[in-house]
Amino acid sequence: MAASRLELNLVRLLCRCEAMAAEKRDPDEWRLEKYVGALEDMLQALKAQASKPASEVLNEYSRKVDFLKGMLQAEKLTSSSEKALANQFLAPGRVPTTARERVPATKTVHLQSRARYTSEMRSELLGTPELDVRKRTGASGPTPRDEKQSAAELDLVLQRHQNLQEKLAEEMLGLARSLKTNTLAAQSVIKKDNQTLSHSLKMADQNLEKLKTESERLEQHTQKSVNWLLWAMLIVVCFIFISMILFIRIMPKLK
Repeated sequence: MAASRLELNLVRLLCRCEAMAAEKRDPDEWRLEKYVGALEDMLQALKAQASKPASEVLNEYSRKVDFLKGMLQAEKLTSSSEKALANQFLAPGRVPTTARERVPATKTVHLQSRARYTSEMRSELLGTPELDVRKRTGASGPTPRDEKQSAAELDLVLQRHQNLQEKLAEEMLGLARSLKTNTLAAQSVIKKDNQTLSHSLKMADQNLEKLKTESERLEQHTQKSVNWLLWAMLIVVCFIFISMILFIRIMPKLK
């Protein structure tokens, strides 16, 4: 099926956003964020069309748009460790946007951003103590006291980042445990509801069978009662008729 004009515009804008994301941008750059917002609107409009693409294609578009949106949100974080952690949870596209791409552009952007955040973390861990040592030592060279102090500062920075990573890991583990507990509880409730529903349906079937049996018995009983009543009325009518004949014949003789 041929692509619609809206889908073609979405693909063009998506390629433009991927190219901008791969380039080195200024912190004040605002166009990419606006373009990603426009991509979200176009994607929603494409999903609402009657002649929309296949679900796999729509899922791939959504995956790439979500990746670009998550990448922009990660860039707004303050710490490089937070940026690196947020980058790990991003899922790039699996299929190239255009036929000229051998590797999906979002995957390339993902690798570039991961390398950049890793470099920033390394600079954050090693660059600052080294700068302080240079300022303190000057041209005379480092002293043993300065070396010990810089080593202590480096250990402090490393310990701080390690504590941060452990805290984040514990929070993620707690969230996973909570999610597992809630899932098991929901599964138990659904299982009980299914059992209750099955029991109710079984009781309803049994009641329906009993009602049908009683209805048949009542119908038979009603038919029998009507038959007996009809015969009784016939007998009474015959008796009255015979009695009237006898009465008519006997009365003149009495006179």
